[in-house]
Amino acid sequence: MPPPPRWATPRGVPRVPEVQAMHAPAMLLPLVLQNVQYAINGQPLIHGIDLDFHPGAPTLVLGPNGAGKSLLLRLCHGLIRPTAGRVIWQGLAAQNPEALRFGQAMVFQKPVLLRRSVLANVLFPLKLRGLNGGTRFARAMEALERVGLTALAQRPARVLSGGEQQRLALARAWALGPQILFLDEPAAALDPNATRQVESIITDIAATGTKIVMTTHDLGQARRLAGDVIFLHRGRVAERTPATEFFNAPRSAPAQAFLNGDLTW
Repeated sequence: MPPPPRWATPRGVPRVPEVQAMHAPAMLLPLVLQNVQYAINGQPLIHGIDLDFHPGAPTLVLGPNGAGKSLLLRLCHGLIRPTAGRVIWQGLAAQNPEALRFGQAMVFQKPVLLRRSVLANVLFPLKLRGLNGGTRFARAMEALERVGLTALAQRPARVLSGGEQQRLALARAWALGPQILFLDEPAAALDPNATRQVESIITDIAATGTKIVMTTHDLGQARRLAGDVIFLHRGRVAERTPATEFFNAPRSAPAQAFLNGDLTW
């Protein structure tokens, strides 16, 4: 990796000679779901899902509205707990609370941003991780450079455009060096140019070794990004196949109907 650029360092923040690697070692994966179920008020929404996630190309989660795509990501990330079954991290450091906390990250369709500057939004989780001031600053600035937001570092995060906010959310997650990054419709509300920028960043993050698990309604986007596809229908996994096979010859009738535009719910 080339040396970091010579950014203007704020007064009182020491300069560091180089930035630590921006992706975590393989400690947490594989992630395994065993007969995972989720219900609200007795109404089942996720039915007995068995899945595993290993390092590798991005996994895209597809399905019609209400299929359970966002719920699946939240169950994997630990934002909600299954009402039955188990979500298990099987890597060497899976029992390390800090590794579990910082070895994974999630970005939502509508980014959750602090009422602070662009730079401060990236610095804050790095501080929680326990990095020293100089390392935090260098890591944050590298992440902003990678997503094209260096010039906006001191701007309030909440006045950014939708595309800029999503790029900031990706930078904040990327700076932590997660081994797995969950993305829930990260480009759903963006215009074509902003979507292309977000897709380029996702590709770059995946290239550093971070496993991407992402939901989308955009079939073109799924074709461009996916290594494999999980297709959900009514809270169940209808199929999981390599992306080329899924788009050329889906194995299940619901998936074929979905690709034909005949399945919307």
